[in-house]
Formats: sequence, C-alpha cells, structure tokens
Amino acid sequence: MKKQILKPRKTGEERKRNHRVSVEKRIKRYIKDGSKGNLDLSGTPIEKLPDNLKVGGDLDLENTLIEELPDNLKVGRSLFLIDAPIEKLPDNLKVRGSLDLENTPIKELPDNLQVGSNLDLSRTPIEKLPDNLQVGGGLSLMNTPIERLSDNLQVGGDLLLMGTPLSKKYSKEEIKNIIEERGGYVKGIIILWKNKY
Repeated sequence: MKKQILKPRKTGEERKRNHRVSVEKRIKRYIKDGSKGNLDLSGTPIEKLPDNLKVGGDLDLENTLIEELPDNLKVGRSLFLIDAPIEKLPDNLKVRGSLDLENTPIKELPDNLQVGSNLDLSRTPIEKLPDNLQVGGGLSLMNTPIERLSDNLQVGGDLLLMGTPLSKKYSKEEIKNIIEERGGYVKGIIILWKNKY
C-alpha cells in the first residue's frame, strides 16, 4: 500500500496572498487584452490599482479593500465602490456612467468631478459637495449628514434627500430655489420623504 503524503494546509495569510496575486494577474491580462469591456473585481482582496488604468466598460470594486484610486483613472461606463473602505477620489475624475459610493466612509468629493449618469452617496458621512458638481442623471444623498448644497450644482435627474438634515429643514420648493439662486439646477424631481430606507 502506498503511503499518503500529507501536504500542509495553506494558512489564511497564504490563501489571501495567492488570491491577491491571482487578481493582479487578472488586471494585467485585462490591460494586455486592450482594456475592453468590464473589469469585475468585486469581493476580491485588491487594495491598489495600477496607475493610469483605463477601463473600457464598468469597473466593479464593490466589497474590496480599496481605500483610494490612482490618478488619471478613466472609466468608460460605471464605477461601483459600494461597501469599500474608499476615503478619497482622485481630482478631475470623469465617469461616463454611474458612480456608486453607497455605504463607504467617503467624506468629500474632488473638485471637477463629472458623472455622466447617476451619483449615489447614500449612507456615507459626506457633509458637503464640491462647487460645480455635474451629475448627468440622479443624485442620491439619502441618509447622509449633508446640510448645504454647493454652488453651480447641476443634476440631470432626480435629487434624493430622504433622511438628511436638508429634508427636515426645507421644503422641495425652498431647496429648488436655493439651488437655482446658487447658479445650479435639478432637471428631475426633488424627493424629501421623511422616512428612512
């Protein structure tokens, strides 16, 4: 009878390291293949992305360990950062699709941020928005501590303010007037439902 050779089990740290290396290889392969289509890294232990990364489609970083993004990141469609420990976005970030930062610790947005579709900041500690923020679709600030809207705020869709200090202090008409007095607009409707989601 042949003797069985028992291989030692990998420790949790070794498994994490191997998983991280595998994810880094996946990113390199994606870049080598021309950065086309979506790059889904959700639920992986990735902590850092390469500089000057271009993603042709969606970039999904939901439930990762990413704390900040590289400068000059270009995302062809949407960027998902839900439940990631992201604290900072690079200056001049342009996202052609949606930017989803729901349930992250992000406290402020960079200057000159442009979002082609929806921007979701629900359940974040964000307290203020940068001036000249342009959002092509809807802007969700549900359940945030935001108390003031910025100058020249441009929202192409609906503005969701449920569960914010603004929703308790002002009416829809007052918020619309404040935004317009500061040179901005909301093309959709302003929603202030008092109940939390």
